[in-house]
Amino acid sequence: MTQIFFYHHAADRIASAANLIGKAYMQKKTLLVFAPDAEIASALDRHLWTHPPTGFIPHVRSDSPLAKETPVLITDNLDAPLQNDRLFNLSAEVPPGFSNFTSLIEVVGEGAEERLAGRQRVQFYMDHHYEIKYFDLSEKK
Repeated sequence: MTQIFFYHHAADRIASAANLIGKAYMQKKTLLVFAPDAEIASALDRHLWTHPPTGFIPHVRSDSPLAKETPVLITDNLDAPLQNDRLFNLSAEVPPGFSNFTSLIEVVGEGAEERLAGRQRVQFYMDHHYEIKYFDLSEKK
């Protein structure tokens, strides 16, 4: 069964997601980032190019010719994912086909709409008997 990790109270959702992606990359893990909102996908792409300032997290969009050899993919479509290990969800909805992944990482910001959407996703996962591990990012300050 898919493991679900819920990171909540992210002061900056994109920066928090990039930080978590960086940690996964340092552990040599491949991952797919589901970001159907073009603005969010672009913001994450920019962030991964510049943070950390002296490093680089290799990433491309899933339609790139380099996608099969790049550890971090950003996609707006999960119809035919190139990997099924870790899925980061940066959408407001339950990602389609999430149960085909080993783990699902949710990152929720502090805004009222984000928190409400996050609660609805938690309820969905609980209703379907998934175990959820919670991490409060407000304590990381």
